[in-house]
Amino acid sequence: MIDRATYQTELFSNSKGVTYQCDRTARIIVEFGGYIMAFKITDFLYFKRKVDSVDLHAMIFNLSDDYDFEVIEAPQANLSLKLTLCELVNLRDLLAGTKFMLDLNSMLYELIYNVPTYA
Repeated sequence: MIDRATYQTELFSNSKGVTYQCDRTARIIVEFGGYIMAFKITDFLYFKRKVDSVDLHAMIFNLSDDYDFEVIEAPQANLSLKLTLCELVNLRDLLAGTKFMLDLNSMLYELIYNVPTYA
């Protein structure tokens, strides 16, 4: 059995989840709320935009039962998540921290290896 630590690097974690970068599959692994989702980087960014697009203000101030939760589809991971307001906030935090770490890693790689960037 191969040790998971040999090919997965933790990117970010909070009290509700953790994300890894898998070197073997070139995917971002998101563990949140009992679910494990694996995304290619473009799918991860699409999923993050989808989560960020949820109107939290409407969920807070609308008293209708329809606003007690939000259903987020993750077709790349073949999942449909039914999330409460608190879960959405925690998932946003996890995804934002992961995105920041990916950006930071890219910037450091460019600085260290002096990779030219083409706009």
